Amino acid sequence: MDVTEVEVKNILTRTTGFLKTVASHSLQPYRGCSYGSSLCGVGCYVQHNFWVTKGRPWGSFLEVRMNAADCYRETAEREGRWARKMCGEFGVFMSSSTDPFVPQEKKYGVSRSVLEAMIDVPPDQLILQTHSHRVIDVTDHLVALKDLCDLRVHVSIETDMSSIPGLPPHASSINDRFDTVKRLSDEGIRVIVTVSPLLPIRDPDTFFKRIAESASAVVLDHFIEGDGSQEGRRTLQTPLPDAIRAVDPDAVSLSYRDRMAEVAERHLPGRVGVNIDGFAGRYSFQADTKPLH
Repeated sequence: MDVTEVEVKNILTRTTGFLKTVASHSLQPYRGCSYGSSLCGVGCYVQHNFWVTKGRPWGSFLEVRMNAADCYRETAEREGRWARKMCGEFGVFMSSSTDPFVPQEKKYGVSRSVLEAMIDVPPDQLILQTHSHRVIDVTDHLVALKDLCDLRVHVSIETDMSSIPGLPPHASSINDRFDTVKRLSDEGIRVIVTVSPLLPIRDPDTFFKRIAESASAVVLDHFIEGDGSQEGRRTLQTPLPDAIRAVDPDAVSLSYRDRMAEVAERHLPGRVGVNIDGFAGRYSFQADTKPLH
């Protein structure tokens, strides 16, 4: 892992494409991701973004944006005015191209410092997206922020399988992530489990019942629609589809996602989101119907 310290001129990026209806801005405390060589990195769409990778293998580099918090403080009021005028609210999605809680966060504390800056200058909405249980380390900041803005913490739990043959291990264990969801929820923080990308689920009823016991809602996202390419062509270039197919051939289809959404709806009625709608907080799935987009 090549870790470098960098400074950036801007940390708030006005969203386009997939995120445009989710939040007005995205924020990346790091460039690259230490989890790129873990299971969640196998199908990560960011690995196909040459602007981010510059040809480097995904999971081999991490750029630490040392001045991210200062950049946020310097630009948040200006970007907030723009967002409220153009989008109705100043919303931040943190993060879409990295994980805010990579292991190096313990040393550098970039995400923590950004959250501190947000306490000083809060956005209208903050969506904090992670694959890691390490988000628990900033519980105190999240407790403060939930009273200052519309806060949602999204914790990805893609499957109930502790390992999938042919794929690397999880970056963060399933039990650790479920424990984090419960602990954050107990603090009054709204936590959403994002089953993204959806991998084979051995015992769907038990899995979604467990989510219902601790999370506010669930989002399901399949690589066919979720990776930003037609019919999931980006992900089809990775080992992920073959590994999924070997466990459950049906799981490579969108119909599998819809079946899992129906199971989820039994346990979380009215609290099931699909694809971009779910990430935006629109829980429109209803059993025996197609998801609304």
